[in-house]
Amino acid sequence: MAYNIADAEVCFRRHGRIIAVSNTTPGFVCAHHHLYSSLARGMPAPPLAPTKFIEVLQQVWWRLDAALDADMIYWSAALGAVEALMNGTTAIIDHHESPNMIEGSLSLIDKACSEVGVRVNTCYGITDRWDNNGQLHSKVSPLSKMTDAAQRGLAECKRFISEGGRGMIGVHAAFTCSDETLNAAAQLAMQLDVGVHIHVAEGIDDAHAAARLSALATDDWLLVHGVHLDTPLRGRLVHNPRSNMNNHVGYGAPTSKPNTVLLGTDGIGADMLEESRLAYARLREFNIAETPDTVSQWLKNAYQIFPEAENDVVTWNYDQVQSPWHVAFTPGTRVTDVIIDGKVVLKDGLPTQVDLDEIRAKAHEQAIRLFERLQ
Repeated sequence: MAYNIADAEVCFRRHGRIIAVSNTTPGFVCAHHHLYSSLARGMPAPPLAPTKFIEVLQQVWWRLDAALDADMIYWSAALGAVEALMNGTTAIIDHHESPNMIEGSLSLIDKACSEVGVRVNTCYGITDRWDNNGQLHSKVSPLSKMTDAAQRGLAECKRFISEGGRGMIGVHAAFTCSDETLNAAAQLAMQLDVGVHIHVAEGIDDAHAAARLSALATDDWLLVHGVHLDTPLRGRLVHNPRSNMNNHVGYGAPTSKPNTVLLGTDGIGADMLEESRLAYARLREFNIAETPDTVSQWLKNAYQIFPEAENDVVTWNYDQVQSPWHVAFTPGTRVTDVIIDGKVVLKDGLPTQVDLDEIRAKAHEQAIRLFERLQ
């Protein structure tokens, strides 16, 4: 029996308990996003078809991020933010890279999200894969010197946070950074009292990340993926099941690790309810004894970073959306309204602070420009 009335509240019986549910939830948090990937949909095929993860990076993402400019960064962030809002995600933890547009990039992302009405914590992902002569390296020696590009990325993180931006110190991954760079990132994070947001052991090329990071990592680090993480490492672990499957890197088995687990998308939108369904299906395949409650807790764990999102009000077209056991098996649920900090930012499925059609049109224009650069 369904009740399609505002603020519907019903009760259902499970395991002998009566549990109240309704058609509202707090705002969701996407614990790992790449907002610039909003422009990647429909991009030209890479020069060579990737056969392993490192080739996905070489042929797709490292070509794309090197082509980004200011307009592309702004409108990709605006599109990603408005789509997040329309899916009930009111806070985004973003990881950005644009090696040919570093300075000011984080402020563009922050501005776009703020205008939509969505909160963002962003960072610039430093890396030494671009040497001082502009040559790209797929792997970096731990003994090499920190590159100018990495220093500029650190400076951008410091500038943004020091000016009041909400952020972390971003690192691409240990395998594309020297030890000098990893140490510099950890030191700056301590100086600014923020965590480090880093991809860890996503693919086999970074399988030894824990050994290099163990002396640096702290509890406020955000460890993304951890698929091949074979030893304990301090920090919160962000599971990205859809991306892991798409990149053929394997299953991260987050329940086998001692870390607090959060849920992210790795840039494939910010529909956290849909991501949670997929996360549950993959978890259930791994362990048939698991339940939707586990994944629901992963979503809630992100309030440790964005506690205010828990006070946001998201209204859905489904009156049992607070029940993990209902949501896991009910695709197609949609957001109707969102209130953030007491302000209505989504009404009847449409944003109130920005023009959705304009954002889509501008993002499309920038996608065409990006694709031309990738030809």
